[in-house]
Amino acid sequence: MKLKIIGSGGCVSIPRPCCSCKVCVEARKKGFPYARCGCSLYIEDENILIDTPEDINYALNNASVNNVDSILWSHTDPDHIMGIRVLEQLRMDWLGYSVGKSNENPVEIISLPEIIEELHELKTDKGSMLDYYKYRGLVQIIGTGYIEKEKLTINLIPVGAGKNVAIFVIRQNDKKVIYAPCDVKPFPDNPIFKNADLLIIGNTIIGDVLKEGFVLKADNPLTKELFVMDEIIELKERCNIPKIIITHLEEDWGKSYDDYRELEKTFNGIYFAYDGMEICM
Repeated sequence: MKLKIIGSGGCVSIPRPCCSCKVCVEARKKGFPYARCGCSLYIEDENILIDTPEDINYALNNASVNNVDSILWSHTDPDHIMGIRVLEQLRMDWLGYSVGKSNENPVEIISLPEIIEELHELKTDKGSMLDYYKYRGLVQIIGTGYIEKEKLTINLIPVGAGKNVAIFVIRQNDKKVIYAPCDVKPFPDNPIFKNADLLIIGNTIIGDVLKEGFVLKADNPLTKELFVMDEIIELKERCNIPKIIITHLEEDWGKSYDDYRELEKTFNGIYFAYDGMEICM
């Protein structure tokens, strides 16, 4: 199984526009891996992309991705779907279309039925964007909780009150990887998550002292919505997972690529994602 984290950033990519904090200044000067695109994952074995943040075109090019056959979405928060126009970049041939040629290789759009329904609410003057892309022959839309490909399988486990957030359980032979990028707290107590080889998880506050010296207190409402490191350690032990990679790293945490490399030395089996990070299982 070959995975690539092509976007490790959070709701705000790094460098943040117009920001002069040290993390953003360094990212502008050095580029990747100090810079971070919005949160996304590429599964090389089957050319599968999970999530399309606004800068997904840039992330795909930076990661030298040559083909995308399927796009999965974890949920419909703007920072995970607003790059949906990548579908046009991937398949639209306006010159061919002008002389009657149609696309013969539509991208598979796959997600939980609840997420597909919400995606249909994305509209322009032409109506639903998904319907428009389907009409143009750019996509094939599939609402499902299970995907079986030639080289791997993926379970989409619904979580949250509306069951409209997906955690992905990716299996190949005897290897199991869990991808849970966002909005998965509290993490569900489901046997399918036990004994995975790797958990890639987002929405985790890194440290108590954040951007520009902001001190996060225990009663801050962010701790109700996002994980803290002690909760990640507890989750690692509870699910018996030897390795965790934390992604969706927010600019607000005030930490650079070098800071995360130093932090890794203080944890056992916990690492921090960066754009272009390759994972072979």
